[in-house]
Amino acid sequence: MPEDFVIRAALAGIGLALATGPLGAFVVWRRMAFFGDATAHAAILGVVLATAASLPLYLGTLAVALAMALSVTALGRRGHGADTALGVLAHAALAFGLVAVSFMPGLRNDLSAYLFGDVLTVTRGDLVWIWAGALLVLAGLVWRWQALLTTTLNAELARAAGLDPRREELVLTLALALVVAVAIKIVGALMIAAMLIIPAATARSFARTPEGMAAGAVLAGMLAVLAGLAVSMRLDTPAGPSIVAVAAGLFALSLFALSLFELGLGRAGDPRPGTGTALGTALSGREQTSEGASDGQPPA
Repeated sequence: MPEDFVIRAALAGIGLALATGPLGAFVVWRRMAFFGDATAHAAILGVVLATAASLPLYLGTLAVALAMALSVTALGRRGHGADTALGVLAHAALAFGLVAVSFMPGLRNDLSAYLFGDVLTVTRGDLVWIWAGALLVLAGLVWRWQALLTTTLNAELARAAGLDPRREELVLTLALALVVAVAIKIVGALMIAAMLIIPAATARSFARTPEGMAAGAVLAGMLAVLAGLAVSMRLDTPAGPSIVAVAAGLFALSLFALSLFELGLGRAGDPRPGTGTALGTALSGREQTSEGASDGQPPA
């Protein structure tokens, strides 16, 4: 029978995978990898502010991650380059956070836990927060699923259908900030983006529909969590990096399996599994452009 702390760690990781799976699919489709990474890095400043103000850790990380995401969105709408705004704000927040840590000796000793995660120390209270946040993100994505797909594919098509692309972008921004706050204790600020991107990229190789890709990403994330915890316990390695390392291994295996399929089973002219066009497949009846579906990623 596993120890209680291992069961709590597994439940925390599974809860995280429920949120990062479908959200990670949108991160891949919309090419938001840098956006997620930058938001996660800024969360370190939230840890410092929450500790200094004696507030719950999750509240501080959520506030800073949300402020970061909304600031980047606002700057982008005013004509500033998204990459530039992300680079400036993310690294500035990370730098201010690390400088502030130097004035807090107690926090300095725990810094690695926030950078790389420490899922084995998750408490029952943490589980409540993690699952509440994950279910809230999942519910929001399910609620706005079709609208998010349409705006991801083509903003003009979305407007013609009466949708507001900015509102859907705000939904993803809020979801991303909440996932960052949930995940920081599990995989750490430096590896949150990996749990968004790698499982989704793994599922993308074989999925034929957006829903299939999201479900596959959830399964890949859960498998990475459970296998990563097993590796961590067996080899005495850090749990967070072990989870991400296993996720990366699953991605490599998916590419290898896809290559074997193309060599052994694929016939000339037949589409390979997934073909990287999950989004375009589901919306083929909505007048999608060939450019938006050609490589599986909608136009930026």
